Amino acid sequence: MGLTDFIRTQFIEIIQWTDDSRDTLSYRFPDDDKEIKRGAQLIVRESQVAQFVYLGEFGDTFGPGKHSLVTDNIPILSRLKGWKYGFESPFKADVYYIVTRLFTGNKWGTSNPVMMRDADFGIVRLRAFGTYDFKIVDVRKFLKEVAGTDHHFRLDEFADTMRSRLVSVFSEALAESKVPVLDVATRYSELGEALLPVINPIVGEKYGIEMASFVVENVSVPPEVEAAIDKRSSMAAVGNLNDYVKYQMAQGLGQGGGSGVGGLGAEMAVGMAMAREMMNQPGGIAGQTTPPAAPAPAAAGGLPELMGPADAATILGVTEADVIASLEAGDLKGKRIGAQWRITKAALTAFLQ
Repeated sequence: MGLTDFIRTQFIEIIQWTDDSRDTLSYRFPDDDKEIKRGAQLIVRESQVAQFVYLGEFGDTFGPGKHSLVTDNIPILSRLKGWKYGFESPFKADVYYIVTRLFTGNKWGTSNPVMMRDADFGIVRLRAFGTYDFKIVDVRKFLKEVAGTDHHFRLDEFADTMRSRLVSVFSEALAESKVPVLDVATRYSELGEALLPVINPIVGEKYGIEMASFVVENVSVPPEVEAAIDKRSSMAAVGNLNDYVKYQMAQGLGQGGGSGVGGLGAEMAVGMAMAREMMNQPGGIAGQTTPPAAPAPAAAGGLPELMGPADAATILGVTEADVIASLEAGDLKGKRIGAQWRITKAALTAFLQ
């Protein structure tokens, strides 16, 4: 090998990198302590950006294309190195290739519950997970804040680095958006679209990346919040509480078999209602023109004159909460004394009509 050939081997004449891994975010060109020759060719392919770093400072940035490394093409590096009148000698600098294509289907999730304040339930704990698509939009900020000096920064390293950061951003965005828990747990697609404009400014400013999509696949709440949501759904499905109480009463009649105070009270109440319905029909019972009077006193005699919600619930075959709800709605008439309700026999009889 001649002297000229030996010297040539000490210089880098072509700088290029082809990505065949599909999971690389940034790659530092291996210089093997060689120097870059003046006039060397820099080749940057589509979906790539080349960033020069000289003595820890960012130099010039090159987009896709073929570039000759001469003074006119690298003004920032020329200023950093102090070439005042051009340069003829080789130089050393780190060259980082950053992939700017869209990376899809990346997973995120909360390892611990996220605390948030809700207008309906107060402070609640949420767990969430989903996927997101992103791309690098600020190569210098990404190198500085995320990849660092890693010579080959891959997607799995990024996922580990960003998982806790994204959860923090998600928590901030969720708190800022003030989306109710009831909507969070039922409208995942709309939630992701609503959070995207809030998340992007944060991740762009901090990490130099941009989310193309942010998908919330699942949000889970504590069991007590789930029970509250189920109860609200049940109440909405019930609709008319008066009809619901009567339905519960009929169910209790069918299951009670006539045994016990609840079953007896339900049978008596239904008997009264059926008798009144039959009396209101033309012709009465079996063509009679006058209604029989005997069953009414017998049924009325089985009810106390004054009772509480628990007693009324036992007679109707429903829960005490159902009775209180009917009292508060005004369907069942009663008198509230302090924190206690009192119901008369007449009011309960009128309620069943």
